[in-house]
Amino acid sequence: MAAAYFASLATLSRNTPDGWYAERGTSRAATSGSAIAALNGAYSVALDPDPASLDTMAVAVRARDVPWSITVRGAASYAVAGLAARHGRTVRADTTVLACAAADVAFRDPEAVIRRVGAAESGTYTAILAEAFEAPVAVFGSMMAGGVLDHAAFSGYLAIESGRPVGTALGMRAGDVIGVFNVGVVPSHRRRGLGRALTERILADAFAGGADAAYLHTSAMGRPLYASMGFRHVETRTVFTAG
Repeated sequence: MAAAYFASLATLSRNTPDGWYAERGTSRAATSGSAIAALNGAYSVALDPDPASLDTMAVAVRARDVPWSITVRGAASYAVAGLAARHGRTVRADTTVLACAAADVAFRDPEAVIRRVGAAESGTYTAILAEAFEAPVAVFGSMMAGGVLDHAAFSGYLAIESGRPVGTALGMRAGDVIGVFNVGVVPSHRRRGLGRALTERILADAFAGGADAAYLHTSAMGRPLYASMGFRHVETRTVFTAG
């Protein structure tokens, strides 16, 4: 799951118009074209981070002049926490990773209208994404622009009600694994099962295309929903951002 996530992050960063990507040893650095710190940063792909390469990647991403973070798998060591502090990343938070095998997913076959979208609708997609997450459109920047939504590794979706887009989702595939991202519903249409419907559509399309496992990152609020679908906790990551 971790390998698939970091591979997808690399693909996104290399294909979004203002993205950037670099590697050093077991560490990675990437920017996504957005102003979201968790989507710009230095990352350790290993369970035991290499402080030297992580520091090199932190220096590199810091020079990109965007909000950014340092992320490691599992609990951060004192060495990593100290490294993050030296770079001004003093706010610490956990990210929960859930995963499931294709055979474990409990589908409910919702009746919601979910439509696949391509790059031609990236502006609409970003606008609904921003509305769903109650953030300015500028926060998402060019992340979904260019040819991202036409790339073979990505699948973008809009939930439609009364002819209007009201929710978004993004599948990011690496090998036989599909990652579920950007699941959001505008405030006026929440609690109607659209988040689940969007997630199910990503999974159904990916499994029909040969994927055999899925993962996602979730908040405490979203965890019961995904648990009811068959997802289980597999990893916690530590994310350091600026104070």
